[in-house]
Amino acid sequence: NIYIDHDVMHGATFPPHEWQRFLTHCFADFFSLPWEEFVLEHNRHHASTVDLLEQGEFGWDPEEFHYALQQWAGPFAQNWYKYLLTVPWIPVIHFFGLNDTGSLFALEWWCHFPDEGAGGKCNKEFWSKWVPRRIKHNAFVMSLWACIWLLGTWPLGRPLSEGWRFMFTVSFFARCGFSAAWMFITNFTHSLPWNNFLAQDPGRTWPVLHDVMALVLGGKHRWNEMLFHDVHHAFPNAVGTLSQRGRFHGWQAVHDAAAEVLHRGLWKPNGDEETQMQKTQRKRSLMMKSTRVNK
Repeated sequence: NIYIDHDVMHGATFPPHEWQRFLTHCFADFFSLPWEEFVLEHNRHHASTVDLLEQGEFGWDPEEFHYALQQWAGPFAQNWYKYLLTVPWIPVIHFFGLNDTGSLFALEWWCHFPDEGAGGKCNKEFWSKWVPRRIKHNAFVMSLWACIWLLGTWPLGRPLSEGWRFMFTVSFFARCGFSAAWMFITNFTHSLPWNNFLAQDPGRTWPVLHDVMALVLGGKHRWNEMLFHDVHHAFPNAVGTLSQRGRFHGWQAVHDAAAEVLHRGLWKPNGDEETQMQKTQRKRSLMMKSTRVNK
C-alpha cells in the first residue's frame, strides 16, 4: 500500500472520512507518523530535494541519512569498495523503522517538527494540535497490535503471555514488505548507479525488465515511477506520481509522455555550474534527439 500512499500524497491528501486516515500504514510499525505529518514530511522531502542527486539542496531533507549511506564516498565506480561498509545497512535501518512509515523515522521527524516559535519558544500549536493528533493516531495503531497479540493467544490455544509470538511474526513480514517498497522509492530511484544506467537508454525501453519489475511491483504503472522518478521530482505537483497517472491513462501512454518530457529537457541553464543530474539529463536529451533524427 506504499504506492497507494504515495499516489494519494500527491493527489487527494484529505480523505472524505476521518477513519480512512488511520488505515494508510498502520501495520508498518508499532508507532508511526499520523497521516497529516506523513504528507507534510513528504512535502518537505520534495521542497528540499528537486534534483534527485542533490539531496537537501534547499534545506533539511528527512531522507538525508539514507542518501548519505549510498552516496557519501562519491562516484560508485571508483569507490565501490567503500560503499560495502554502508550500503548493506540500508535494508537493516528500513527494517527497524527508519523510513516514512516507521517508528525511527517518526522520532527523527518529531525532533524537527513543528518548527520552534519566535525566540526559540515552543510552537504555539505543539500541544493543541500536533500532540493530540500523534496520540490519537498511535492509540489506534497500538490497539490494532493489541488485537493481533490477542489473535495469537486463545484462537491458537496459547496463554495470553505468548501473544507476542504471533504479533512479532506479523510485524516481521510487514516490516519486510514495507522495507522493500521504501527501498525502491527512496534508495533505488535516488542512487547514482541507477541514474547513470538510465542515461544509457533515454527512451527507457526494456521489455524484459518491464515485465519482470511489473511482476515484482504489481504493475507496469508502478515501474514507471522507478523509470521516471526524475520527472516526478522535477514536477511533483504538476505531474504527480507516474503510477497514479498510469491507473487512469494506461502505463504505456504515461511512459511515452514522460519520455517526451525528458526529450524536451527538465532543466534550463541559469549560469550555475551543472549538477551531476543536469549532466545526466543533458546526455539523455541529446541521445533522444539523435535517436529521433535517425528514425
